Amino acid sequence: MPDNILPINNFPDVEEANEEGLLAMGGDLSAARLLLAYSSGIFPWYQDPYPVLWWSPDPRMILYPKDIRITNSLRQRLKKIPYEIKVDTAFDSVIRRCATSGDRKREGTWITSEMIEAYGRLHNEGYAHSFETWRDGRLIGGLYGVSLGHAFIGESMFYLEPDASKVALVYLAALLDKLGFAFIDVQQETDHLKSMGAISIPRTEFIKLLKVALQAETIKGKWTNFGGRNELFLNFSS
Repeated sequence: MPDNILPINNFPDVEEANEEGLLAMGGDLSAARLLLAYSSGIFPWYQDPYPVLWWSPDPRMILYPKDIRITNSLRQRLKKIPYEIKVDTAFDSVIRRCATSGDRKREGTWITSEMIEAYGRLHNEGYAHSFETWRDGRLIGGLYGVSLGHAFIGESMFYLEPDASKVALVYLAALLDKLGFAFIDVQQETDHLKSMGAISIPRTEFIKLLKVALQAETIKGKWTNFGGRNELFLNFSS
């Protein structure tokens, strides 16, 4: 555990994080604190029964929207299957699916009931968004994250059919590229995201990129009108 007990209205400097990226503990998951954390390059990640743990790892993994890597098999799937992407129509379903997908239901998840409630509040305030992959009227995959300025902080993904979460990520990248976003923060290194084009950069470089991205106005509110069929990512992935 870190020595930093979280003060009421601030965070320690990210350079105080330990080797694993753990910076501080305690505090709450209010919308104001979460937005302060994200705008400082910090995110919460913990499991019950621990207190809230706050992280700022070094290096940091990000994905530039233009650099998303689409395999030939995924590209063919996008062309052949009539996916529909909806945005912000099933946020609660997406985050709850993320909490129980894969091994998380058996091994435990950081998406606790407290986290679900907290991100639901962020969604209602227009900062958190869900990208949902639908097929034949059924939700089969998706992701959720937080938008601040021209930075999108990805939190988690799930899928019920092959590549359904990847489809949502490709659509997200295509839309963010169209809107002029700087990057998707995927927070920690994973082989899966690396295979899709994410790269690791030093934390100092990430903080610089974040400060620039935050100079842009945040697109608040429901992003429902940004949803659509597969034309956007088909053009983007061609």
